[in-house]
Amino acid sequence: MSEHSEMHNELMQQLVLKYENLKEGKANSFLDEQEFEQLIDHFDQLEKWSDALEAAEMGATQYPYSSAIKLRWADMLIGNRSFHQALTILHEVELLDPQELDLYILKTDVYLALDQPEKALELLETVKDQFTGESRIELLYELADVYEDYEAFDEVWNCLKLILEQDPTQDEALYKICFWTDFTGKNEESIQLHQNIINEEPYSEVAWFNLGAAYQGLKLYEKAIDAYQYVIAIDDKFEFAYRNMGEAYIRLRRYKDAIEVLERCLEISMPEDIIYEAIGTCYEKLKQNTLARLYYRKAIHLDNSLHKVHYKIAYTYLLEKKWDMAQRVLETCLKFDRFNPDYNLAMGECYMQLSEIEEAIKYLAIAVRERPRNTKMWEAYLRSLYYGEHYEEALFHLDKVQQTLGRKAIWKYISSAIQLAMGYQKEGLLTLEQALQEAPKLVKRFIMFDPALLQFKKVANLITQYKKST
Repeated sequence: MSEHSEMHNELMQQLVLKYENLKEGKANSFLDEQEFEQLIDHFDQLEKWSDALEAAEMGATQYPYSSAIKLRWADMLIGNRSFHQALTILHEVELLDPQELDLYILKTDVYLALDQPEKALELLETVKDQFTGESRIELLYELADVYEDYEAFDEVWNCLKLILEQDPTQDEALYKICFWTDFTGKNEESIQLHQNIINEEPYSEVAWFNLGAAYQGLKLYEKAIDAYQYVIAIDDKFEFAYRNMGEAYIRLRRYKDAIEVLERCLEISMPEDIIYEAIGTCYEKLKQNTLARLYYRKAIHLDNSLHKVHYKIAYTYLLEKKWDMAQRVLETCLKFDRFNPDYNLAMGECYMQLSEIEEAIKYLAIAVRERPRNTKMWEAYLRSLYYGEHYEEALFHLDKVQQTLGRKAIWKYISSAIQLAMGYQKEGLLTLEQALQEAPKLVKRFIMFDPALLQFKKVANLITQYKKST
């Protein structure tokens, strides 16, 4: 223990002894106003709150015109949940010293504790312009917190703006206003505010970051990236600048640039699954599926429950037509989310490609049940029934889906394929002709539905005829 600490402890012991003598009514016992304040703080630091409350009450009795002691007493009463008594004491302080900042902070705490946020707001709005400098900033922070409790989020942003207009170096306000800009959508206002701040404080990396985030909120990704470049020029370890820049590059489809900044983010921060996943997505977009899977697996290594990332791995295998590999990964996905329509659709496609049609039908039936208004899923399900030669069932479902989703041209193409497969050549060709008249460009999906249909000479001739006429 240092000599200074020993001296302080000795003085406090003497002060406590004087206080005990005063309580016992011994002659010549006396504590001045400052000593009462020190004593209350001493008990408070030791978490002897009942002793602190008792000392504060005695001090207020000895010095009834001391606003400092009464404020400490009110603070102790608030901690003791004696809110109405605290409010009475604070009213007395207001008569003694209406310019005391802590008076309004403590009154605000009481009103909030009594579930009277409107009174807290009214009080702070009334007095905020009475103060200047640091006192006004402290009141504005308090007011921002009350507005947040009151769910008046635009007003939270406005309070933080007032703080930064008074002092653009307030880091707490700079960090908070970035969140509230995104939450309230005040991106245009944020751009103007932070441009003004940067004019005064050109090396404020947080102001540059907030400017970039506001541009990003407006989808002005190039301008956002420029702002983030300034951030890392000032502080090359500003992690979130790299994160946001990576996202901006991805939005611009500049995947190589995104990979570069996200890799830098990993160098300066703890590994995170979301960063690995983003890098994996970039490699997937660049059609480098092996590298994509490498980073997706790094993400899963950190959190194996990321079934959507498992699905991304499966998707890369689907792109490469590695059906067996995709199927194994999809089994993991389905363990996490058995009825996910996308997972069931993908699994159904795998079984289709592996010629296990009955299994495909089971999974695709789940997909359409879970997402009954999705054309893509119905198309896949009807195709599985078609390949499984369940023609009557396919026509039954086709009739139902047309009632639900409307009589789209794609259903006519599928109906034509089923009719032709059932040997109803005349009806099938007539339905195909109607589909071609209605939506000739969708013929590609008809061919993808079953490429073998082109082996029908009349089908091929009909399609050729419409291609020449369009």
